[in-house]
Amino acid sequence: MVSEKKKCSFIGTHNGQFHCDEALACYMLKLLPEFENCQIKRSRDPAVLNECDIIVDVGAMYDHSKMRYDHHQKEFKTTMKDVHAHMDFTTKLSSAGLVYAHYGIDIMKKIYSGETGLSHIKNDDLKQLYSKVYQNFVEEIDAVDNGINVSDSDKVNYRVTTTISSRVGFLNPKWNEESSEKIQFERFEKAMQLVGTEFVERVLHYARVWLPGREIVKTAMEKRLKFHESGQIVVFEDICPPWKDHLYNLEKELNLLEDSRRIYYVIYQDSNGGWRVQCVPMAEGSFNSRLPLPENWRGVRDDKLSEISQIPQCVFVHSSGFIGGNLTYEGALKMAVISLNQLNVN
Repeated sequence: MVSEKKKCSFIGTHNGQFHCDEALACYMLKLLPEFENCQIKRSRDPAVLNECDIIVDVGAMYDHSKMRYDHHQKEFKTTMKDVHAHMDFTTKLSSAGLVYAHYGIDIMKKIYSGETGLSHIKNDDLKQLYSKVYQNFVEEIDAVDNGINVSDSDKVNYRVTTTISSRVGFLNPKWNEESSEKIQFERFEKAMQLVGTEFVERVLHYARVWLPGREIVKTAMEKRLKFHESGQIVVFEDICPPWKDHLYNLEKELNLLEDSRRIYYVIYQDSNGGWRVQCVPMAEGSFNSRLPLPENWRGVRDDKLSEISQIPQCVFVHSSGFIGGNLTYEGALKMAVISLNQLNVN
């Protein structure tokens, strides 16, 4: 960090074509009091860069003690896990990731400090948010800048051209447009604003929406024995937020990964006042359930389903067995309990 006595004068980065990572790195730094009044110098001239207090994405050096954050060196392999051993992210960092790794907590505190209801976020919650923002925003920028594919498959079914990295890249002057240092700098400032605005929006979203949802899911998981002795059914009594991401993380935290302890069904009220029983997927994003609803229920509705299942007031079961409905909470719970008995049969 820059000392109170020595105020920062310049943030250095490279000139020429700009990319999303250094645009975000510069934006994040300027959110902090010690860097907010710094001018940005864009150059590859060592003499110019040596005048800068902090340098990102250029200079062939990564040294936090010297505030040098380049990632283009042949030997550079640093990941978030290398900087923070408790974080299980192994994507090679870009300049954005390096700045986030070393200054991210302070950056998020600064963002939250001016927001009603967010200025006193607990440290444990801040750690959760820090990890979530990296996983769902910064890591993508790191991977794209370092040329890491999202999949190991060589097959490309369609092109994705609207990512934040693509949109930043699109702001560069085109080959057939007028270009100069002044024009490039103006475009770079637009890029900083573009990616910076989305970064701040994401930071606020996870605090205002994701974190409260996590608390609801955690409470429901902690109370699960109240509804069934197995502890393998979770009931949301009042409101059901998007729960899958939270459930997987909380299973690890609560040591529920063994088959005998893991959660198979979630029950919640739908928008029409009925109740749903939904199977927990095998993994986040998977269409396969840990334990689908019984096969002879699938694709059946209403009275016919109630007759087959011997559960009154059934509404439906999806043809894949991943979700079903009943008019009452008691009926939905019974559907989950009977479905859970498949474990003993199998």
